[in-house]
Amino acid sequence: MSKIPSNDFSLYDHVLDTAAMVGAVPSRYGWNGGEVPLDVYFAMARGNQGRTQDCGQPGHEHTAYEPNLTAMEMTKWFDTNYHYIVPELEDDQTFALSSTKSVDYFLEAKALGIHTRPVILGPVTFLKLAKSPAEGFNPIALLPRLLPVYEQLLRRLSLSGADWVQIDEPALVLDLNPNERAALEFAYGQLSKAAPELKIMLATYFGSLGDNLETAISLPVAGLHLDLVRAPEQLETVGRLAPKDLVLSLGLIDGRNVWRANLPAILDRIKPIVAGWPLDRVEIAPSCSMLHVPIDLRMETALDEDIRSWLAFAADKTDELVVLAEALSKGRDAVADALNASAEVAAARATSTKVHDPLVEGRIASINSGMKHRKSAFSERTRVQAGALSLPPFPTTTIGSFPQTPEVRKARSAHAKGRLSYVDYETFLKKETKAAIRWQEEIGLDVLVHGEFERNDMVQHFGEQLSGFAFTQHAWVQSYGSRYVRPPIIFGDVSRPNPMTVRWWQFAQSLTEKPVKGMLTGPVTILNWSFVRDDVPRPEACRQIALAIRDEVRDLERSGARMIQIDEAAFREGLPLRKSDWKVYLDWAVECFRLASTGVKDATQIHTHMCYSEFNEIIDAIAEMDADVISIETSRSKMELLDAFTNSKYPNEIGPGVYDIHSPRVPEVAEISALLMLARERLSDAQLWVNPDCGLKTRKWEEVRPALTNMVAAARALREKV
Repeated sequence: MSKIPSNDFSLYDHVLDTAAMVGAVPSRYGWNGGEVPLDVYFAMARGNQGRTQDCGQPGHEHTAYEPNLTAMEMTKWFDTNYHYIVPELEDDQTFALSSTKSVDYFLEAKALGIHTRPVILGPVTFLKLAKSPAEGFNPIALLPRLLPVYEQLLRRLSLSGADWVQIDEPALVLDLNPNERAALEFAYGQLSKAAPELKIMLATYFGSLGDNLETAISLPVAGLHLDLVRAPEQLETVGRLAPKDLVLSLGLIDGRNVWRANLPAILDRIKPIVAGWPLDRVEIAPSCSMLHVPIDLRMETALDEDIRSWLAFAADKTDELVVLAEALSKGRDAVADALNASAEVAAARATSTKVHDPLVEGRIASINSGMKHRKSAFSERTRVQAGALSLPPFPTTTIGSFPQTPEVRKARSAHAKGRLSYVDYETFLKKETKAAIRWQEEIGLDVLVHGEFERNDMVQHFGEQLSGFAFTQHAWVQSYGSRYVRPPIIFGDVSRPNPMTVRWWQFAQSLTEKPVKGMLTGPVTILNWSFVRDDVPRPEACRQIALAIRDEVRDLERSGARMIQIDEAAFREGLPLRKSDWKVYLDWAVECFRLASTGVKDATQIHTHMCYSEFNEIIDAIAEMDADVISIETSRSKMELLDAFTNSKYPNEIGPGVYDIHSPRVPEVAEISALLMLARERLSDAQLWVNPDCGLKTRKWEEVRPALTNMVAAARALREKV
């Protein structure tokens, strides 16, 4: 590789790194300037449980030495499953260079003899992603105060020997207003003069420049990176309009999916454009950071050989980049064998009988409108459900999973490796499930869950039981911080050979008189959290999954389940970045959820759950999903995310999260009670459920037990007041 990036590694999140770099540390963390220390950095990311120590003085046995701090808000990075920490900026915010990580990493590589291109997040995207507690204040207004920090950083990079820097401005693929376009022009007018000898590669990704194209190619930068996987059509326009002294970085290899590229087809597609461009001003690159794909396919020795031959992970994609670059610089004959192999794999995959199932295709063709609606409206269903369930006001529940303790993970691993028999593993899982049911009864939860101890991941667990999915052993990708997931790979038509969750639900329900929720992952989330096949439209793949989940929902109901939760944590995540494309996506996403959820009787209560999302602009679509109860993550936003439901007069029931499960801190009863009061300002009492933000699998029991006990106590205290 001729261009090697640096500063693309983070201890937690690259947006948080940028906040630390510019000194955007909220006052509650007690930072007083200088280098942002790691304890402050991680408190911003994860919060901090207050602790005390014995100071040794009579009358002062315990002195607080670490404050109880809430974490900053977290949300999805554009339309990916990566989460970033949302910067918090005041209207009187000041900035200072408070981390030289990008310089340090450049110098570290330089000392090893590697000349790199540092990567930093651009100032306009950073501000656009930020939030401010000041009502009506737009953080973009802070740009003149922020730019001197970036200028100082660029000068340091230049003095350290850097000749290029990559500045990421993915905001350029969003709908921008004139003020935001002007901000980009102002920013790069200033940055281009900060260190004139340092060339700027302006990187865009995840979509097309669209109506921001004119702005992008007019900026005083030396290079422009384009995502030509998500938006291949923009190459022709950029090639025609961009100045010929601009270096074009062509994002030709998919940085977000795992399929081998058809290299000859790519070369054919770009040939007319590249032919008219100086080759020394053309770079071949992935479409975006390969943060979103696994690293090394060679470790996947258990995969079906055919499926394995169709895949490319980060290391393989790097090889593909080299082949494309050599084909352009030396001619196709120089890499003829690699190009022929690429074409053969593409042809074999397209004709494989492992990919296509006529029965699935026939079932998709038989879908009718009656399969997408509940028998009665919510206003009628809720009365039937109230009589059948007899729940108290402000019913308490959890989202689904309980801690995946070291003991649970150890047993799962031992069973997978053949060191723990099926019978012994089942006995262990039943013991864990029974203990979870008994403990939930003891603390007084109203609606129970079985804990999901038999499940490895909320998508993988289902994909392993569905046809058309493949699974890896080591293909981890980052979700947030140190949280990694192994997305399944949808390689073919999807169907459900057998029931997937009924047996464990039946066991859990047999242990208690209280209702136990059936727990499923919804079709849109399974789609969005998988590596999806690229040979059929996404809506078609989603409908196949929806029919499989529909079968499971109906089997749970036949087995006696009175509540079934179909999680759509990634529903908003799949939303296109341009609003003009939203309706098409929302229409088929809502259709798929309803296809999965509506084949039940009125008395069966359908729940869904959604993770950190901005709901305001999609609230009508959420209402169209017609779930009886929706639970959402709201604790970090102090219930602000409920405003969308309030303003739209959302009629169904809602469980706003009352404590942050992404932080190890345990909320006090008073804190939860205060959040419930904020929720009551936005919802009617009849709508309100009480639950955590999300599932609890990543937490420890010593955190979960007191937190849920406090949550139940807060709900009971509220019942006594009304």
